[in-house]
Amino acid sequence: MGISSPGIGSGLDINGLVSKLMAAESAPLNNYDSKTADYQNKLQAYGKVSAAVGTFQGALTKLNSADTFSALTSSSSNKDLLTASAGAGAVPGKYKINVSQLAQAQSLMTSGQSSNTKQIGDGAKTTLTFQFGGIGGGTFGVAGSALSLASATTGIATGSLTINGTAISTNGTTRSARDLAATINDETDTTGVTAKAGITSTSATLFGTFGDVAVTSGNYALTVGGVQLASSDGSTTVTAATLDTALGTNTVKNQLAAANITVTGSAANGDLQFFAADGSNISVTEAVSGTVTGGIGLAAGAANAGSDTTATAGITLSSKDGSQILVGGNNPAAAGLAAGSAGSFIGAGFTQDGAQASGTVTLDTKDQTLQGIRDAINKANVGVTATIVSDGSTNPYHLVITSNKTGEKSAMKITVDGADGGPVNAGIASLLAYDPNGTQALTQTSGAQDTKLTMNGIAVSSADTTVDDIIQGVSLDLSQTGSTTLTVSQDTSSVKDAINSFVKAYNDLNKTISGLTGYNADTKTGGVLQGDSAVRSIQTQLRRALGNNVEGLDSNLSNLSQIGVSFQRDGSLALDSTKLSKAMSSNFSDISGLFAAVGAASDGNITFDKSTAATKPGEYAVNITRMASQGTLTGANPLSGSTTIAANTTWTITLNQTDPASDKKVQNIKIPAGTYANDQLASMLRAAINGNATFAGGGDAVETSVDSTGHLSISSSKYGSTSNIAIAGVTGTAVSDLFGGATPAVGTDIEGTIGNVAATGNGQSLTAAAGSPAAGIQITVKTGTTGDRGTVTFSQGYAYQLTNLAASFTGKDSVLNSKTDGLNASIKAVAKQRDAFSDHLTQLEAMYKKQFTSLDTMLQSMQSTQSYLTQQLAALAANA
Repeated sequence: MGISSPGIGSGLDINGLVSKLMAAESAPLNNYDSKTADYQNKLQAYGKVSAAVGTFQGALTKLNSADTFSALTSSSSNKDLLTASAGAGAVPGKYKINVSQLAQAQSLMTSGQSSNTKQIGDGAKTTLTFQFGGIGGGTFGVAGSALSLASATTGIATGSLTINGTAISTNGTTRSARDLAATINDETDTTGVTAKAGITSTSATLFGTFGDVAVTSGNYALTVGGVQLASSDGSTTVTAATLDTALGTNTVKNQLAAANITVTGSAANGDLQFFAADGSNISVTEAVSGTVTGGIGLAAGAANAGSDTTATAGITLSSKDGSQILVGGNNPAAAGLAAGSAGSFIGAGFTQDGAQASGTVTLDTKDQTLQGIRDAINKANVGVTATIVSDGSTNPYHLVITSNKTGEKSAMKITVDGADGGPVNAGIASLLAYDPNGTQALTQTSGAQDTKLTMNGIAVSSADTTVDDIIQGVSLDLSQTGSTTLTVSQDTSSVKDAINSFVKAYNDLNKTISGLTGYNADTKTGGVLQGDSAVRSIQTQLRRALGNNVEGLDSNLSNLSQIGVSFQRDGSLALDSTKLSKAMSSNFSDISGLFAAVGAASDGNITFDKSTAATKPGEYAVNITRMASQGTLTGANPLSGSTTIAANTTWTITLNQTDPASDKKVQNIKIPAGTYANDQLASMLRAAINGNATFAGGGDAVETSVDSTGHLSISSSKYGSTSNIAIAGVTGTAVSDLFGGATPAVGTDIEGTIGNVAATGNGQSLTAAAGSPAAGIQITVKTGTTGDRGTVTFSQGYAYQLTNLAASFTGKDSVLNSKTDGLNASIKAVAKQRDAFSDHLTQLEAMYKKQFTSLDTMLQSMQSTQSYLTQQLAALAANA
């Protein structure tokens, strides 16, 4: 095919002609583009409205939360001592806080081992049972021996004694346990150790023999602690009977009492003893001159040359924080103490805390090295952490076991047993057995103790260094001891900021709508959405909502103008800061109801949980016809007061079983052997069951109790129809030994009405019925009785109402969405029409080009013919 070009043949400007024709034909395209631009401008305008509504919603968020209005600030005058946060329930005020002790966890350490990996004991499979509780009734420290006669005579020389590195100021006057204790206690603030003198007592056999005293010549006198009990110049005979008579006289009694000396027994019976409760020395002296026979330790007639006996006592050192006590000095033996680090519980008892789950660790043979024991304990996750430390000594490796919880009730008792009824590994037992009331194979390096403080003079204890609610709603995070002042203040600034943001966001939205829908007389131009009734409706609905009073409020505030927010002539809002500040100072607690959705119950034992969008403002009566209950097994017979659990006792516990049944709701629980008082039995069972990891992971737990008549109960901690428990014995002590033939009861859901309409119960929660005005209100009733339980009120503040209203403007099926969807559809339709018309123009252009090309060809042919004829005619004329 040859190359062609339009118009080349005849010289006809085909492209020019077609271009002009197509320009005329394409004129309708401008209409399409104009329509699209118009639609897009409106779409953009609706987008601005939607964005402004969204910003307005955002500004309502803080005001829609009741937490905003209960926000408090707290500050400490000593931030190194404590920091604090204030939440719900807190009230403004100033509090003086003095922290005297910080909570700490108990740590126990084994004796040193030469290797981490050496097998310990005979490898018998062994279990470690960890129980947690409090230690009381004794002290933690060191009991010294009675002072020597030398110390009682010449005193304890300076430099003889140091405690925890601090020199104790002993000297020649420190001659009794009383003197020594007082001297040690002078340094308590430095040493962390207190001392208590023991009771001084004379020998129980001192007066086992007391021969009649006969004075042939000279004199005889018997004194005890400087108090003369008897004397003779030969005119009288001192006998055991006269001695007892003298001790019965008021004169001697008063003199002995003044010397802090008490008496037991009698000389006649040979068991006369003297005591000094304050640890003072007691001297028993027979002063003799001349010829005397008989007396202490002598038969009648036996010569008496006189005697002097001094009774002394020792001291007991107590560590204030349960740490080991380091005794030193150049002669601590003079104080009845041995040099070195020491400390153990003396005369103490252990009381298990039933609220803390106990746990069992099984040590297979492979686990019975120091490392293996550490790993097995940590893997079992029983509430303690085990680590190995090395002190660089000949036997450097120690296993350190630390309770994961601080506080006095988190001390440990570790019982070592053989597994599955087998023998115990004696090596493990001698290394790890620990009972504050018995064998203490482990050394306590840190004692379990509570935080102790005073708040405005009120003594407070806490198991943690984070102390909650000693001031209601306030949490204290303590770092050190000392004094500080805590100031809790109402966080009014955040409320003011939120209200200012709300006013600004509304004004921005109002301005946006007015600008897009209004007419500017100055520029004589209308907004893109001028006359749009849908958008105008948004503005109208918002103004109407803001102008109404809040329903259902029982407060001094019910509309915005009362806090200084009011409409201006141009439809905008203005905030009177002075009026707002006054309202906040006089009615701050009422402002939350003005903005947020607030629910409250008149019965203090009922809590308002939540509402839904369907809930209507109002006050609704609450009537409970049945309280929720727990699945419970209660013993048929009272306990005897002392119950023995046999070794290797295991029970199967079924707790909160579901339909269909779940294996996770059935667990075999090892019940620790021992003899328990009623309360201790209940605590032990609770701790043992709650220590099961599967139960704990599923949120299943039990509570135990013993009533006043001695009946033991175990209940699921859950309430309602899904709460149930069953117990069956596997080995050891039978379940019937504790519960007799009792059968368990299944729990029940709460029943009642809200707003006089039957509500739905689930455990202790009661939810108002759908369709009723109170629909969606959920309350929780934990305590109290059946019958009329007051009312629950619900109000919807401006922020709550406006948030829902704004959501209706922009959400699915909203007016703005409908508008934008319509515009997008129109834009698509116009685009489709334009495309179709463009296709038509393309075809038309092609047709024009084809027609003009044919014309061009025809003209070219005619021009060729003309040229030919012209040439022929010219030739003819030339030849004529």
